[in-house]
Order: sequence, then C-alpha cells, then structure tokens
Amino acid sequence: MPNEILAGYCINENVKDMTADDAQKLTHLNIAAGTVQDGRAVLVSEEGVSCIPQLRQWNPALKCSVCFGGEFSTPCLTAEGRRQIAGDLAAIVRRCGLDGVDIDWEYPCCGENGLEADPADRENYTLLLQEIRAQLETAGQGLLLTSAVGAGQYFLDSTQMQQAQEFLDYVYIMTYDLRGAFQVLTGHHTNLYAPVGDIFLDSADAAARAYAAAGVPKSKIAIGMAFYTRVWKGVPNRYNGYLQIAKTRGEYGPHYDELLTGYINQNGYTRYWDDVCKAPYLFNGDTFISYDDEQSIRCKCAYVRQHGYAGVFYWEHGCDTTRTLLHAAYQSLYQEEEQQ
Repeated sequence: MPNEILAGYCINENVKDMTADDAQKLTHLNIAAGTVQDGRAVLVSEEGVSCIPQLRQWNPALKCSVCFGGEFSTPCLTAEGRRQIAGDLAAIVRRCGLDGVDIDWEYPCCGENGLEADPADRENYTLLLQEIRAQLETAGQGLLLTSAVGAGQYFLDSTQMQQAQEFLDYVYIMTYDLRGAFQVLTGHHTNLYAPVGDIFLDSADAAARAYAAAGVPKSKIAIGMAFYTRVWKGVPNRYNGYLQIAKTRGEYGPHYDELLTGYINQNGYTRYWDDVCKAPYLFNGDTFISYDDEQSIRCKCAYVRQHGYAGVFYWEHGCDTTRTLLHAAYQSLYQEEEQQ
C-alpha cells in the first residue's frame, strides 16, 4: 500500500456508527472528544474512545487519537500551565489506550472566534507542543502528536511553525472554510487551486506550499476535505451565482449525504464544475452551495500523491453516511495507484 495517510475526524457521538469497512479504509482517526477548560485537558465524554477496541479489531493498524480544542491561551502563559495540560493529555492517553493526541488551538494570537488570545501565543504554541511531546515520550513509545492548523497565512504569522513542527508527526491543514462565515462574496470554501478573478486567493495548494515554505516537511503535511457545505442565500441570478454578493454570509450548510438526496441536480439546483479550482458548486437561481464531491476529492488525492505530501483528511465522518466520499478518497489514494 502507498505511504499516503487517509485520516478522518469524527465527533464523539458518531464513532459508534463506524463500520468495519470505515475502519479498514482509514489510516488515522481523530475523535473530537477533548477540550481544555479551566486550565485542564479533559474528555467531554468517553463514548467515542470506548469504541476504539472494536475499531482496532477491524483494523489493527488504525491509529486512534483524541482531538482537543478549547481555551489554550491563558493556561499556556506559564510553564506550569503547559505542564498541567500536557500531563493531563499523557494521562488520558494511558488510561484510554490512545495512539496519540491532536491539538486544535483555534487560534493562536487570534481571538476573532470568541476564545481568549494573547501575543504570547506565538511562542507558547511551540512550548506547549514541546511539553506534550516530552510527556508523551514518558507515556509510551511511538505515540502521535498532531495539530489541526489554519489554512491562511495568519496561522503561520501567529506561530513559530518551523520550530513547532519539530514536535509534530503530522500537520493537518484545515483547507475548508476558506471562505464562509465572514464573507458575503460567493465562492469556493474548499478548493484545491486558487480562483481566477477573485479577491480571495486561498486554496489547498496555496496553503500546502506556504507550510512547506515555512519549514514543515511535505511528509508531515495533510490537506483537508469537507464533507459539509457552505451556503449563501439571496444571490443574484447571474454567472451561475459564482463570485456574486449575497444577502447572507456563507453559512454552515447541508451535509454531503443531504446533497445526494435533495440538492445535486434536484429541486432546481444545478451542479457546476470549476476546472481551474477543481471544485464543484450548486446554484438554483438564489442559493449558492460550495462543497467537496467525488471529483474534487480525487483531484486532492492525486495532488498529494503527485507533490509528495503526507496525505489527506476530512471533517467530519458523520456528514456522509453513504460513505461515498470516503470511498472516493480511498480508491484514489490506494486502489488507483496499485493499478498504475
């Protein structure tokens, strides 16, 4: 089998719905079940991690980690606070038999999402990862430390990525929500390449190249796939709704399985393909929907193989109960390469 990874993020309550086929297709599973609150790293629930023994029966090679988000900034201002978080994480890894932890600090130095932020976050992100790595090494051999990171230049400017990556096994670049909640201009939210004629030039390709230029080895970089959508409403009925000023910002929209049953070339919606960006979208004369589908996912998988990146990952497992997108990624990464 090729070396590329296929990682999935799954929220706590959806892990129980995973099948043997799901587990056998994935190389890594990140269970979104952890948070940092009041200076402590805790599991919100052990519902998801309780499924790990069954998942490992289905796929002994599957690496299972827990993803931790929450309030990092204030406790990480001190060495004591960082040691506490790292110690909590190591204890959870031992107790639950995990293969590692994933850090989702959204976002160092940036408080736009309502979480605390401090200019010291830039260095403290590195120091936290260093402390976690040290604590994990005492907890067991070969334990993984990964981080979900923003796709924009802002995340690189807000961290010491060249130093931080030394403590990480993989850097999961969240190449979705490239536009959405803050923009009224319609467009792609998880495109592979930058659009032409757009004021926003974010893309998975641009993000991957930026992280590589910042000192992250390509062998650690994975790009993201979205199993959900971004939706703009009140869109002028011209140019198929693309690059138009909407009456709403790009809201979180239907999951992919909902698109299959009620949107794609149904109920007035037409699917369009942007061959420059390698991205699909839907428009019905008023509502614009940006998403990933089988075609765009195959493009992303071909891209990481061609350019030597670590692989791909997705958010979120429960958004496609048909497993259409997971199958497309698996087939593109592994089966198609075996046939060449």
